Amino acid sequence: MNTKLANLFKSTRNFIGKHSPEILTGIGITGLLTTTVLAVKATPKALYLIENAKEDQNKDKLKPVEVIKIAWKPYIPAGLLAIASTSCIVGASSINYKRNTALATAYAISERTLVRYRDKVIDTLGERKEKEIKEKVAQEEVNQNRKQDNTVIITSKGNTLCMDSFSGRYFRSDIDSIKKAINKLNRELTYNQYVSLNELYGEIGLDDIKNGSILGWNLDSGLIEPEFSTCLADNDEPCVVIDYTVGPRYDFDKLM
Repeated sequence: MNTKLANLFKSTRNFIGKHSPEILTGIGITGLLTTTVLAVKATPKALYLIENAKEDQNKDKLKPVEVIKIAWKPYIPAGLLAIASTSCIVGASSINYKRNTALATAYAISERTLVRYRDKVIDTLGERKEKEIKEKVAQEEVNQNRKQDNTVIITSKGNTLCMDSFSGRYFRSDIDSIKKAINKLNRELTYNQYVSLNELYGEIGLDDIKNGSILGWNLDSGLIEPEFSTCLADNDEPCVVIDYTVGPRYDFDKLM
């Protein structure tokens, strides 16, 4: 029995820890709605106190300062709940910010590690062997993400079968059109300092993806450098897999 209770407590604690931003936001919103209800209910009491004060002081109208001194007490519960609710929402925002910062840091570390590993592979095996490994990885990725004819996006920018390694989407284009689109974005990157992933997709004729506006490249990480690997799709059609020397990053719009 004690073990079951301990496991239940642990599971509950983990759930709350994982979903604390959503829980705090929900509590905050509920609290603000309840604050409105309490404030509405407090208003008749406050008006009653004001009217009594007018009669006691034999006045038709009270000064704003006098009104506040007389009528503030009925609003204490609503005020305290408003402060607590706001604190929950601010707390949820703070937790999300810390998590996103940690995620961005972890991503940057992983990115640097991957680049160093790739450089070591080239130093050890040579560029030709490294390219062979890369193409085998691309082929495995295509094998795992099989093409369906009704999912190939027609872009009117070429007829070569291509696959974007980041979103896993197949589309018709060609290497020259993709390079031209990336060169255009690199010029924009030079002037505006950052470019989003969805901007790249727009240039090569693909629709936006859900997180494409919060992922991208900036001048700190360098220009967009595509890497093209060739392999065969499941119907033996040649396919160009597009990857990037430095992938899109989460905090791309924050220059160091």
